[in-house]
Amino acid sequence: MDLIEDIRAIVGDNGLLAGDEAAARPADWLGQAKCGAKAVVRPRSTDELSRVMKLCHAARQPVVAAGGLTGLVHGADARADQIQISFDRMRAIGEIDSVGRTMVVEAGVPLQAVHEAAAAHGLMYGVDLGARGSCTIGGNISTNAGGNTVIRYGMTRENVLGLEVVLADGTVLSSMNTLLKNNAAYDLKHLFIGSEGTLGLVTRAVLRLHPAPASDATAMLAVDGFDNIKALFAHVGKRLGGQLSSFEVMWREHYDLIAIESGRHKAPLTAGHDFYVIVEGTGTDAGRDEALFAEVMGEVLEQGIAADAVLASSKAQRSAIWGIREDVEGLFSALYPSATFDVSLPIEAMHDYVKTLKAAFAREWKNEGRMVVFGHLGDSNLHVLLAPRPWSEEARHRAEELVYRPLQPLHGSISAEHGIGLEKRDWLPLSRTAEEIALMRTVKHALDPLGLLNPGKVLA
Repeated sequence: MDLIEDIRAIVGDNGLLAGDEAAARPADWLGQAKCGAKAVVRPRSTDELSRVMKLCHAARQPVVAAGGLTGLVHGADARADQIQISFDRMRAIGEIDSVGRTMVVEAGVPLQAVHEAAAAHGLMYGVDLGARGSCTIGGNISTNAGGNTVIRYGMTRENVLGLEVVLADGTVLSSMNTLLKNNAAYDLKHLFIGSEGTLGLVTRAVLRLHPAPASDATAMLAVDGFDNIKALFAHVGKRLGGQLSSFEVMWREHYDLIAIESGRHKAPLTAGHDFYVIVEGTGTDAGRDEALFAEVMGEVLEQGIAADAVLASSKAQRSAIWGIREDVEGLFSALYPSATFDVSLPIEAMHDYVKTLKAAFAREWKNEGRMVVFGHLGDSNLHVLLAPRPWSEEARHRAEELVYRPLQPLHGSISAEHGIGLEKRDWLPLSRTAEEIALMRTVKHALDPLGLLNPGKVLA
C-alpha cells in the first residue's frame, strides 16, 4: 500500500505536494525555514480530510496541521516522517446571518477576509491582530488567538459559537451551533479551541459577529512612570466604559527602536518618555463618541497623567499609530536573533517584573544585547523580546529562565495568547498543576490514542 498515492487519489494532483514541492514551502511567516514534512496534503473539504485521516489512522501516519504559519512557538513544525495538512484550499465564506450576527467559514479563510465580509453586512468580527492578512481562522481557533481588542470582545474562544472538526480516526464531529445560548450538556468545541491541533483538526466554524461601530477614535500618549500607566488605564476605563476597545503599551525601548531608530515610521511623539500608549475607543454615535474621547484625552493631560498626546484625525493617521505597535517584522529584523516571549501576569506586578528582568538581563550579558517590552497591558499580556549577545542556544535557554521562572509566584502564565507548541512545552508545569497536566494527557489519549495529531506539541 502506498499511502501517499492513496491520499493523492482523494485530494487530486493539486491537493498533494511531495519531494521538492513540499520542501519549497515555507515553515514560518518570515520564510526563514522550509517545510520539513515528507508531503503536504491540501484537502478541499471536510469530507476529503476525513477520508485522508482514515488512511493516516490505519497506517499510523502522524500529521501536523498548518494555517497561516504566523505562530511563534513552532506549533506547526513538521518532521520528515510526518505529513502536513494545509487548509489553503478551504477558504470559503458561507452563510452570513445579519440578524443573528453569525458567519460560517472554512478553516483556511484569512482573518482579514472575515473582517471584510462582515463589514459588507454592517457587522464586525471581534478578534483582530497584526497578522490579520496572513493568519487563518483555523489557526486562530487552534491557538485561541487574542490580539488588540480582547479588552472589549474577548479571545477567539468568546467569538466562536460552533465548530466542525475531523478527529484522528477520520470521524467528523459537526457541532455548527449558531445559538448564543446553548446549554445542552458539554460544549465540546472548547476541547478544540486552543488545543493547537493536538486533539482534532478544525475544518469549519460559526463565528459570532457584532454591529460595526459608527465611531472609531485613536490616540497615542506619552506617559512617565508606571503609576501613571495604572492611573491612565483606570481613568479611560471609567470614562469610556464599554467603548474602550484597546489599551496597548510600549516601553521606551520598543518605541525608540521602531519609531525613532528604524527609519520605518514617522514618530508621532518625541522620544524620551517611559511609556507610549495607544488608546482606542469605538461606539455607536460618531459625534458624541469622538467628543467624549477628545475630552477624556484632555483630562489625562490636564491631570498630569500623560505628558503628551496625539489624536488621530484620519484613517491614515490611525494606521500610522498602529503601524508602530504592529511592526513585528521590524522588531524581528532589528533584534535577530532573539528569543520571543508572550506572558501574562497581574497588571499591579508588571512594573517590578519588568524592572527585575531588565536588571537580570543586564547582569547576565553585561549590558550587551537589547530587551524590548510591549503588549496588551489592559489584558494583562506582555510581549518580551530578548536579544542577548553573543547569541547561542544556551543564551536562549537562560533567557527563558529569566522570563518564565518569576511568573510562577505571581500566578502568571508562560503563554498569554500564542500557545505552547514546542517552544514552551517544557515550561508548562510553571503555569499548570500536575493534576491539570495529567487530565490533559487523559483527554489527549481519549481523542488521539495513537498520538498522530501534532505529536510532541503542547504535551511531551
